Amino acid sequence: MVKAYVLLTIEIGKVESVIESLKSLQGVIRADAVTGPYDAIVYIEANDLGELTRKILHDIHNIDGVIDTTTAIVVEMEEE
Repeated sequence: MVKAYVLLTIEIGKVESVIESLKSLQGVIRADAVTGPYDAIVYIEANDLGELTRKILHDIHNIDGVIDTTTAIVVEMEEE
């Protein structure tokens, strides 16, 4: 399982509609509008890196209003 945070830049006036669209996507665990340099943060899960890439490039980037994404893949740390 691959987990990631996707930070989105969204067109002005489209944040609410983008968030609603994100929440309907399979694999999206949470989608929130935020303040700061990004407009939204999405927590997403996929079976592998290929599926994660497809979800971002084909699903998220095709939502009307999404300008850009930055993806931070979660690194699983082993506890000692």
